[in-house]
Amino acid sequence: MTRDYSKFSLGGAPAPRPALSPLQALGWQPFFSAQIDADDMQAHPPVRVTAVHRSGLAVRGDGIEAVLPPDAEVTVGDWLLYDAERPGASRLLDRKSLIQRRAAGHEVRQQLIAANIETAFIVTSCNADFNVARLERYLALAFEAGIDPVILLTKADMAEDVAVYVDQATAISDRVPVVALDARGDAPREKLAPWTKPGRTVAFLGSSGVGKSTLTNALAGGDLIETQGIREDDAKGRHTTTHRELHVIAGGPVVLDTPGMREIQLSDVADGIAAVFADIEALTTRCRFRDCAHETEPGCAVKAAIVAGDLDPDRLTRWRKLAAEEMHNSESIAERRAREKGFARHVKRVVNEKPNRR
Repeated sequence: MTRDYSKFSLGGAPAPRPALSPLQALGWQPFFSAQIDADDMQAHPPVRVTAVHRSGLAVRGDGIEAVLPPDAEVTVGDWLLYDAERPGASRLLDRKSLIQRRAAGHEVRQQLIAANIETAFIVTSCNADFNVARLERYLALAFEAGIDPVILLTKADMAEDVAVYVDQATAISDRVPVVALDARGDAPREKLAPWTKPGRTVAFLGSSGVGKSTLTNALAGGDLIETQGIREDDAKGRHTTTHRELHVIAGGPVVLDTPGMREIQLSDVADGIAAVFADIEALTTRCRFRDCAHETEPGCAVKAAIVAGDLDPDRLTRWRKLAAEEMHNSESIAERRAREKGFARHVKRVVNEKPNRR
């Protein structure tokens, strides 16, 4: 058998990895290249949306930096085939993942948060900011998008008992790693190394003041982003990041830094909620009645688990709340889409029936 020695140097240690191309450093992968042929790529080179402003979309590619016209259907992290002659006609490539939420306010619409993220670090602090219900919401968004989530507990160096926070975070889902650290210094680069390899795209999600920008700076080994402290009276953060932006770390990952989201309304994330509450979902399949409401019905496996001490009743309450919210918001969006389609059909019918005029 012939052995392949290409992976080893003369000293027996693994040979250095080849340098990434400019596109690979931006997160380009076979998933995207499979969508185009060589001629398309030559005529319309790929660019990635690194920031979304009211004035336009900032994009970067191999030797390309440009600003495209605003487009509500495009978000930070998207890949486009750049049309230099007609920038507004640049084609959007299929996404590998998409984080979206119901937009804040009364208007029923989805807000695109970011696309093509591989790992979402859900960041919270070991102080008054820590909130299990909020973590569950972020995790549902990540699971629904097909993104691997990791819970990061910052300000671990300032907590009297870090284990209390770690235990609560770990109890949320056995599918989600939990990492406690000090966002400053070398800890982020060391502890997050399994998820922050060169060319990968990661995102820091969480409230203001939990250390998202500080974590990005730590990975970069310098001050890419201005940071501020938190208010000491309530541990709430001051806004530093004002828009979502991708930062390309030399020799490292592509990092999405995001503003703190005050409101995380969920819609169209039923699978994500089921993934977060997989333990409860499994219990519901063992109830005697298929339509069990898990209240007073006989043979309810969920209530039995609570009585036995195997399920926290507060967790059941949060599951019910998220499931009800998701159903309401998703139905509202579906109803709006139905109305829009109905109105479009009505307009088309009126136009077709209108007599021709000279």
